[in-house]
Amino acid sequence: MTAIQRHRQHVLRRAALWVSLAYLIALTLIAFWPTPVDRDAHGSISSVVVWLHAHGVPTWLNYAVIEFSANIALFVPVGLLVVMLVGAHRWWLGPLIGAVVSSAIELGQLVFLPERFATVNDVVANTLGAVLGTVLTVGLLRLILGRHPSPPMS
Repeated sequence: MTAIQRHRQHVLRRAALWVSLAYLIALTLIAFWPTPVDRDAHGSISSVVVWLHAHGVPTWLNYAVIEFSANIALFVPVGLLVVMLVGAHRWWLGPLIGAVVSSAIELGQLVFLPERFATVNDVVANTLGAVLGTVLTVGLLRLILGRHPSPPMS
């Protein structure tokens, strides 16, 4: 590995640590807020969906699809940050950690938050997000660091 590649890797890893901290705080607040975080927006989103349907958008695009997609997007950073911290050679930890964290969140909501809805669909969507983040990050690391990105610097 060249000195430039080592420097890039060091900068990326340090940035990933800080972003991970901020993301964990945000994810914890979203996941364990006592009431559904989209409660106040549900009516507005539904109104927009109805308007979109009236203007030619297919009816399969509904609130459930938007919520599922939002759960995917919420967990893309999990895959991204895990790969940035442990290296592309341990890519499989991104989806695994995404699935475990999502399952823990859903279990916590089921047990401790009676106004929240724990669902298997959320675990599936969150895990898909972690997979997507992992795949994107491995590809980006190959572009930035070269064909075979090496493990992160200790």
